[in-house]
Amino acid sequence: MKWFAVALVFIAASVSARDDQVQIHGNPAGTQTLTQPEPGVTAADYRFNDRGRGDVIQARWRLDANGLPIRYEASGNDYWKVEFSEHFERDAAGLARWKSRIETGETRSAGFYLPANPPPEFMGVLTRALLKAPGRRLKLLPAGEAWLEGGADVDVVGRKLTLYRIGGIEFTPVPVWLDDKGDTAGVIDDWFEVLETPLLPALAELQRAQQAADQAWHAALARAHTHKPPGALLIRGARLFDPVTGGVRPGMSVLVRGERIVRVEPDADLDVPLGAEVIAANGRFLMPGLWDVHQHFSNVDGVFDLIAGVTSARDMANDNEPMLARVKRFDAGTELGPRVTLAGIIEGIGPLAGPTDVKVDTPEKARAAVDWYADHGYAQVKIYSSFSPALVATVADRAHERGLRVSGHVPAFTFARAFVEAGADEIQHLNFILLNFFPDVKDTRTRDRYTVLADRLAQFDFNDGRFTDFVAFLRQHQTVLDPTMVVLEGLFSGEPARAAPALRPVVQRFPTVVKRRQLSGAVAVPAGKEAAYAQALPGLLRMLKRLHDGGVTIMPGSDGFAGYSLHRELELYSQAGIANAEVLRIATLVPARVLGVEKERGSITPGKLADMILVDGDPLANMSDIRRVWRTIKGGQVYDPAALEQAMGMTPR
Repeated sequence: MKWFAVALVFIAASVSARDDQVQIHGNPAGTQTLTQPEPGVTAADYRFNDRGRGDVIQARWRLDANGLPIRYEASGNDYWKVEFSEHFERDAAGLARWKSRIETGETRSAGFYLPANPPPEFMGVLTRALLKAPGRRLKLLPAGEAWLEGGADVDVVGRKLTLYRIGGIEFTPVPVWLDDKGDTAGVIDDWFEVLETPLLPALAELQRAQQAADQAWHAALARAHTHKPPGALLIRGARLFDPVTGGVRPGMSVLVRGERIVRVEPDADLDVPLGAEVIAANGRFLMPGLWDVHQHFSNVDGVFDLIAGVTSARDMANDNEPMLARVKRFDAGTELGPRVTLAGIIEGIGPLAGPTDVKVDTPEKARAAVDWYADHGYAQVKIYSSFSPALVATVADRAHERGLRVSGHVPAFTFARAFVEAGADEIQHLNFILLNFFPDVKDTRTRDRYTVLADRLAQFDFNDGRFTDFVAFLRQHQTVLDPTMVVLEGLFSGEPARAAPALRPVVQRFPTVVKRRQLSGAVAVPAGKEAAYAQALPGLLRMLKRLHDGGVTIMPGSDGFAGYSLHRELELYSQAGIANAEVLRIATLVPARVLGVEKERGSITPGKLADMILVDGDPLANMSDIRRVWRTIKGGQVYDPAALEQAMGMTPR
C-alpha cells in the first residue's frame, strides 16, 4: 500500500472552502474537504474507501509567518481502521510538544512538525514552507530534514501549475503541484491521486510531467550503480548451491560472458581468462537469484529487489500501460529492477471492486480482457474479489487457449475448490484455502477475508479428513499456492505502533522520516480476541507445512515492501518446518519451472542467464542469512546492495 493511502500528505493554509477528489488508480475513492473555520485556521476532512479499508481524518492547524505549524490536532482512523489522535503545539516561549499514537516529545528547536497521520493537503503546507526557508531546506520535527527541488511548469485547463519535488520524505523525491497562487493543486502517486475536482481532466498530463522527472532520477541512479564488466566475469572461491539437489559445492568458479553463464567448474579446473574481471567470493554462498512472485511495482520497488537479491519477479496487478513501460526500462537498464513476468488483473463490477479499469460483467468483455493481456505479452491473468464466479470458467478457457495461466483471489460468493474446478491454476493468499471450509463466510471482498481468519483457525482441526482430501485435490489439479505469509503475519502479529515484522531487522537504518512512517500499519487486535490472534500465525504456519508436505506447489510472494518482505517470507517457510534447502529451491527453481522459464533461470548452469547472488552467510544453516546479500548479479551486470541502500538514504550495514 502506497504511503498516500496510509495517510501521509498535507494541505494549504491560504484556502477557502474546497473539495478535492481522492482517486485510487483513477477510480473515485473519497474526498478531501478544506475549510477555514476561523481566521488563520485550516480544517481538513479527509476520507477514502479502499475495499472496506481507508483513512478517515479530521485535522485542524495554524501556521506562523514562515508557514511552520504552531498548532496541529487530528483524530480519526488509519488505513486499517485503527483509531488515533494527534496533537502538536508550540507555545509563546518557543517550546514545542507533540503526542501521537507512535511518539511523545518536546523541543525548543525550530522546525516543521510533520504529523504521523496527516491529510493529503499537508504536502502543500510543507512545500510552501520550504519555498520560504533559507536554501529551501527545513529541519523536520520530530526528526529529519526536508528540501525542495524545483520542477516543470505546465499549463492545463486554463491554469499554470508548477511541479515541486520534496526530498527527505520518501526514498525518492515526493511530487507536489502548486498553482500560480501557491495553493496545492494536487498530490499524485503511482496509484493514488488527490486533485482539485476541476483539474481531474488534466490528470494524464500531470502524470506525464511527473513520470519524466521520475525517469530522469531513476536513469541517473542506474548509471551510477550498474557495473557492467568490460569482458568476461569470473566468480572464484564460492560455495555453490544447487537447487536441484539441495547440495552445496565449495571451491567453485562460475564464468560469465555477456549475460550468460558459460562454465561452472571447480576453481582448480578453471583458469582465469585473459582480461577477465574476478570477483573473489572468499567462500561466500553463491546461489541463483531469488524470485518474488507477488509484487505491485511502484516507485523504487525495483531498487529494493536488487538490494535483496531478487532478480526475477511477477507483477500481480498494476496500471497496465505504465507497467509495460516500466518493464521496458528495467530490461533496458534505464531503471533498476528485476526481470518481470506480468499478470494482468480482471475484476468485476461493484462498490467494492478493486482499483483497476479492467472490470467486466459479460463473457464477451471477459474474453476481450484476456485477449488484451495476451496480445501485450502478459503470461497470466489474475481474477479479483468482485469478479463473478459464473465467469471464471470463461476467463480460464480463453486464457488457456491463449497460453496464459489463471490465478487470483477466490472471488466472493464462491470457494477455493470451485475456483480450481472452474480452471484456476493458482491461488493467491493462504487465507482463501482456510475459507474453503467455512461456507458461511461468503462475502470476501472486504478486510473480513483476513480478519475472520483468527477465529476460524481456532475452530479448525487440520487432521480433519476434509482438509486432507482438499490437499490431495489441490495436488491432483497441480494447483500452485502463492501464500503471502508475510502479509498475514503483519495482520495478525503486527502492532499498530511498530514496524511490520518483515522490516524490523532493517527499519532502524531507514531515513528518519521513512522509518517513522513504517511504525503504523497493522490491524488492531479486537478486544477479547488477543488469544485467537496470538495463535493465528502459528496455525497458518502449520497449515502451510501440511500443504507442502501434501505435495502442493508453493511459490514465494511478498505483496509488501519490496525485497526485505521476500526475505521474511522465506524465514516464515523455514519457521513452518520446511527444510532450508527446500525453501531456497522454492525461491529459485520452482517459480522458474512453474512460469515456464526454467531453460533460462532458476539454477546456475551453463547457458542460462547470469542471475545470481552472493550471500555473506549460510542460509542453509540459518535462513535469516538470506538477508545478507553481498552482491547481486543480473544478466552479468553487478550491483552492490550496500551501496544501493546508502543511495536510498539508509545508514551503512
